[in-house]
Amino acid sequence: MEEEKKTVRAVERALDILLVFTSGSEWSLTELAAKCALHKSTVHRLLATLEEKGFVVRDDATDKYRLGLRILELSAHFARSDDPTIVLIGEMETLRDQLGETVSLYIRDGLERVRIQAVQSRQAIRRVAQVGVRLPLSVGASSKVLLAFADSATRASLLGDPAWPAGLMGVSYSKQLDEVVAAGYATSFEEREPGAAAIAAPIFGRSGRLFAALAVSGPSNRLTPDVMHERAPAIIGAATRMGALLD
Repeated sequence: MEEEKKTVRAVERALDILLVFTSGSEWSLTELAAKCALHKSTVHRLLATLEEKGFVVRDDATDKYRLGLRILELSAHFARSDDPTIVLIGEMETLRDQLGETVSLYIRDGLERVRIQAVQSRQAIRRVAQVGVRLPLSVGASSKVLLAFADSATRASLLGDPAWPAGLMGVSYSKQLDEVVAAGYATSFEEREPGAAAIAAPIFGRSGRLFAALAVSGPSNRLTPDVMHERAPAIIGAATRMGALLD
């Protein structure tokens, strides 16, 4: 029984190492050990196994690790039918072409939102949306949508979480979320970073359950508050059509 626990723990640690690469392409042994809160000797042994199996590669020049080709081999066999966002890409591309800005899908994971799909703008100056990126749930148009349209129990649980920012609690913030529900969309203007703006609307499946937030983002000099409000009906309409495509 004890040996079984050790084996499972080793797998968990190896997976923790691989997950560090979701926030960066290259990491040193010291950096990986710090990220995973593990001893360097433990990480070194796990990296040796991952390298042997082709999941990571060490660059001799920099002494840093990056993901290996085995990861690409696995992703190549990912069944497209298992990814519900595949059926939404057509509508996302249509919306991108209509509005000229980057279009993304976000879902909630704890106190974060994760970008699960994106279609990049074709403009020279644009917001580049990387799939898999995690962002705080406490800021941004998509975050407001994921919070506002969550069921009441989920919303209360998130806003009552000890890790939730103290400045975003209470009646006033809940009222803002209620206003998002009433409007059917949310906006953000240079909230997370200077020069960036976004507008988002909820995508509901046929069951009526919130699936994701559909966001259109771009430079704040193009997506001014007035422009975002003008474009809201187009984004809400696209979100409605996307919801009808989901099982």
